[in-house]
Amino acid sequence: MAPRRVTSPVPRPPLIGVTACIRTVDGSRTHTVGEKYIRGVTDGLGGLPFLIPALGDDLDIGSVVGCLDGLLITGSLSNVEPHLYGGDPSVPGTLHDPARDATVMPLMITALTAGIPLLAICRGHQELNVALGGTLHQRVHEQPGRLDHRAPGATDLDIEYGPSHPVTLTEGGLFQQLNGGERRLTVNSLHWQAIDRLADGLDVEAVADDGTIEAVRVTRTESFAASVQWHPEFKVRENPFSLALFGAFGEAARAYAGTRRRT
Repeated sequence: MAPRRVTSPVPRPPLIGVTACIRTVDGSRTHTVGEKYIRGVTDGLGGLPFLIPALGDDLDIGSVVGCLDGLLITGSLSNVEPHLYGGDPSVPGTLHDPARDATVMPLMITALTAGIPLLAICRGHQELNVALGGTLHQRVHEQPGRLDHRAPGATDLDIEYGPSHPVTLTEGGLFQQLNGGERRLTVNSLHWQAIDRLADGLDVEAVADDGTIEAVRVTRTESFAASVQWHPEFKVRENPFSLALFGAFGEAARAYAGTRRRT
C-alpha cells in the first residue's frame, strides 16, 4: 500500500471585521453595511468579511475581537453623538446612530489593545479620534476658511465618489511610502464632520489645503492602524493608492493571523 500523502493546510484568508450601522428598513430595525466596504475587503486585500452588528453592550466585544485578523471601521450617513467628545448639541435633524457609537468606540479600543490591524474610513476616522480623546467639528464647511467637504449630491456614484480635492502627505510618513514617495494625492470628499483637536497617540498622515486632517496613524501600536477621511474602498482596484492602502492593511492582517496560528 502506498503511503498516504500528507499535505499542509492552506492558510485561510484573513478574517476582517466590518462594522455595521442601524437603519430602519420597511419599518424594521436593520443592521446594514454598504457593499463597497465588503468589496474593499474581498477585492482590496483578499480577505473574508465578517459583519459586526451594532449591538452595543449586548455584543461580547472581547469574543468578537478574539476571532479577527483585522478590523475595518466603515463610513456612515450618521454623525458621532457630540456628547461623546463634549461638543454642543447637534443641529436639529442631524442623523445619529447611538447603537453604532456604543459598539464601535469600545471595539476600536479593544482591537488596538490587542494589536489587531485596523483601517477606519470617514465616520470611522472621526470615531477613532473621539475614542482616543479628541474632538470634532460637527459642520466643518461652516468653519472660517474651510472647504465644503460635503458630498456633491449626485445620483451617479462615479461623480459622488469622484476626485474632489488634493491632500498633502506627511514627509517621511507611511502614506507617502504607499504613494510611491509622492506627497500630493487627490481624494474624494463626502463628510460634514472633521477632526478638530487631534487625540494623543495619533500622528497626522495627510492634510487638505484648508487644514482639515484627512488621515492619521495610531502610534500606540506596532501593528498597522490608520484612518482616512475619504473613501478608498470605492472601486478600490481602480485607484493605485487605495489598492496600496488596502494591501498594506491586508499584509498586516495576514501577519497577525500567522502569529495567532503559531501561538
